[in-house]
Amino acid sequence: MSLEFLITALIVVLVPGTGVVYTVAVGLGRGRQASIAAAFGCTLGIIPAILASVIGLAALMHTSALVFTAVKYAGVAYLLFLAWQTLKDDSGPLTLTPDKQDRKSLIATARTGFLINILNPKLTVFFLAFLPQFVSPAAANPGLEMLLLGGVFMAMTFAVFVVYGAFAAVVGDKVLRSDRVMIWMKRTIAATFAGFGLRLALADR
Repeated sequence: MSLEFLITALIVVLVPGTGVVYTVAVGLGRGRQASIAAAFGCTLGIIPAILASVIGLAALMHTSALVFTAVKYAGVAYLLFLAWQTLKDDSGPLTLTPDKQDRKSLIATARTGFLINILNPKLTVFFLAFLPQFVSPAAANPGLEMLLLGGVFMAMTFAVFVVYGAFAAVVGDKVLRSDRVMIWMKRTIAATFAGFGLRLALADR
């Protein structure tokens, strides 16, 4: 495993995407414990994309307009649902009101993070293009090495997202004291999800 891979992967993970926004939103609204669940769910959502890239399903998604479009619009619909839920549903996973975390709510939080990633077809295509670049030409089992690289990428994702969420939780303790700030925070998060949905809708293979 090269230093080049570690640096490149870290840069990719640090760049804010839907997973980061979701984890930060949960951290702001529900604290550190919930943000860890969100980070865990987003990380698990990477597994199907990595496996698909290893066994070649990503190539099918890359060449098949029907498959790519179907997954893409499912992802768009889910992101728009999250935007609406953030604004309207006070009982949703993005609710900006601190409450006692129970197992059921944490599982729901992780599930949402998982769905955010598996419904993003660009993620699968990304791993198909990204991981092979760092596989050694002399590797006895390229597929196994890709899985190892993917595992390291997941570990980095989880660690970075936990840090993002923890920072958001600290900020949220102060932000949530202001009802006005809370309202604008919800609107900003909802607009961000809607923006990601629009960008995904316009994405090409």
